[in-house]
Amino acid sequence: MKRILLAATMLVVLFAGFLTLRFGSALSQEGNPLPILYSISKLEFSKSSYEPYSKTDKSTRFVSENTGESRYDAVKDIMWKNDWDFKEQLGSGLIFEKNGQTKVVETRQFSKHYILSVIPNDGLS
Repeated sequence: MKRILLAATMLVVLFAGFLTLRFGSALSQEGNPLPILYSISKLEFSKSSYEPYSKTDKSTRFVSENTGESRYDAVKDIMWKNDWDFKEQLGSGLIFEKNGQTKVVETRQFSKHYILSVIPNDGLS
């Protein structure tokens, strides 16, 4: 019985250590990290390049992998599927146009491995 308890304790400690090493200070930057971590786990075990983690009346928030040079390709793919054309990047904002309308998608780095994006709901069909 003691060995099972010791093994379970070691697994919990290893998992907590893994989360701390993988995400570091990013765990506290967005408030409750559980929805983001859940979406990251779905992202890692699926073939998708992005996963939603939060939705409000005005916007939907997505997490995607930071792939280096093409780190914003997942956001561009989401918007392209909704018929928006990428125009330019201004800092961490991506500007899209459709039928004379302009939408700005905010992005920020969550950790060195993941990017968070905020897309207005009226830009999603």
